[in-house]
Amino acid sequence: MTKRDLVVRISKETNIPQQDVFAIVQKTLDYITEAMTEGKHVEFRDFGVFDVCRRKHRVGRNPNNPGVPVPIPEHNVVRFRAGKIMRESVAASKKIRPLA
Repeated sequence: MTKRDLVVRISKETNIPQQDVFAIVQKTLDYITEAMTEGKHVEFRDFGVFDVCRRKHRVGRNPNNPGVPVPIPEHNVVRFRAGKIMRESVAASKKIRPLA
């Protein structure tokens, strides 16, 4: 599902113009991004939690030249932990495609 798909679906179900729905969805995503940039966690009960974590410095390998170590500096990453309802719903779903 894309942002556009979400906007169209919400617009159809609520009879709110797509432009208004798009503005609300975009502003919501902007606020989530802003909070995470400030190092805060964002929690949606029963959906999940977005956290910012610090990854330590490590040495990786170039797959095209495995003998050459590649230093990977410390950096921030976004972590998502699914909430109980989402976890249970996904676990019960039969429509999930297999991993490649």
